[in-house]
Amino acid sequence: MNRKLFGTDGIRGRANQEPMTALTALNVAMAAARLFRRGDHRHRVVIGKDTRLSGYLLEPALTAGFIAEGMDVILLGPLPTPAVAMLTKSLRADLGVVISASHNPYYDNGIKLFGPDGFKLSDELEARIENAMAADSSDGLAAGDALGRASRLDDAIGRYVEYVKSTSPNGLRLDGMKIVVDCANGAAYRVAPAILWELGAEVISLAVQPDGLNINHGCGATAPRLMQEAVVMHNADIGLALDGDADRLIMADEKGRVINGDQLMCLIAQAWSRAGKLKNNTLVATVMSNLGMERFLNGQGINLVRTPVGDRYVVEAMRRGGYNVGGEQSGHIVLGDFSTTGDALIAALQILAVLRERGAPASEACSLFRPVPQLLRNVEADGEVLEKPKIRDALAAAEKKLEGRGRLLVRKSGTEPLIRIMAECDDEKLVCALVDELSELIKSEAA
Repeated sequence: MNRKLFGTDGIRGRANQEPMTALTALNVAMAAARLFRRGDHRHRVVIGKDTRLSGYLLEPALTAGFIAEGMDVILLGPLPTPAVAMLTKSLRADLGVVISASHNPYYDNGIKLFGPDGFKLSDELEARIENAMAADSSDGLAAGDALGRASRLDDAIGRYVEYVKSTSPNGLRLDGMKIVVDCANGAAYRVAPAILWELGAEVISLAVQPDGLNINHGCGATAPRLMQEAVVMHNADIGLALDGDADRLIMADEKGRVINGDQLMCLIAQAWSRAGKLKNNTLVATVMSNLGMERFLNGQGINLVRTPVGDRYVVEAMRRGGYNVGGEQSGHIVLGDFSTTGDALIAALQILAVLRERGAPASEACSLFRPVPQLLRNVEADGEVLEKPKIRDALAAAEKKLEGRGRLLVRKSGTEPLIRIMAECDDEKLVCALVDELSELIKSEAA
């Protein structure tokens, strides 16, 4: 079944414009409720969000839709996406909902759905929800005495903080460490500093004053310079930068140099492999992860499984293969022993534990391989442009030039109206030339 509303990470778009309107949110909730009402028990759904102003628009619309279908709603307020996933399972809810556009600017928003097991819904289930939205919305509405009720979970933050701390290995303590944490004015603005401080660290908190409009603005995982500069300024041991819903982690070493998701995944995989904890001795990553990472893992005797872009596809591959470490270069890191989706804070504690154990600065411990020159460029264009003969011929020619030497990936973004072009090869000049050529051609063909 084809999906039109759902992309690689739920539904996403400009707030108060289709598909991110109150009416669509209402219809999504009603359709999802019809699919997840199973059995005679009192059904419940948990709803969390990030700090975007438009959350006030979408949250009540979703709430109304679920209540109309007879489902009780538990409102969590601003909370990281992985916290909502965890609480969906912990509270025995039938469905979990996150209102967030992750790393996008404030004027976008999105809806992510989780099943009762805490995992994101499959493509098939999302397609079924879309089909249900096209049906008569009055079908199956609850009777007046069977409407759902809404309540707020007052200790949601405390539950998540304690859970994240419980995942830290060997009674991890951070006493004596100075840590910069950039919360992107997003969902983790309260929980991230609290977790680090309670574990003993001296915490320098950045971007922890959300106003509904400043989420991800010049801060967070997609704009790490703020974190980098703060690490150097405060002579900190390490920096953490989260995105708007805190499922993505980028770090900086004590010299202020960025450490991306590939290096972080490798460090965890290496440490877990040595400890005999890396299931099937395999790391799962997407096609975007650097070729240098692949070469490093081969040298360590660790297998690499690649998936399409999107942490949900990483998770699906992990579940199929029985693996427990996976993620994306962008900083989504999924540790299946603890979480059903990317969790920046759980991943951060694992990294900090390795640094503590090895007694090495981040600049040494987190530089496991030299990345192969890789260039990623985004071009504003509709995905249909990739079907044009001139584009297809150019892609084939570019792939031939890289054959046996590197990789080329050109794809439609699943979250924004962009074409993403990635090339990597030991010959950096060739990489730049190919990306320049393809970018200009796509721009001209899309005009």
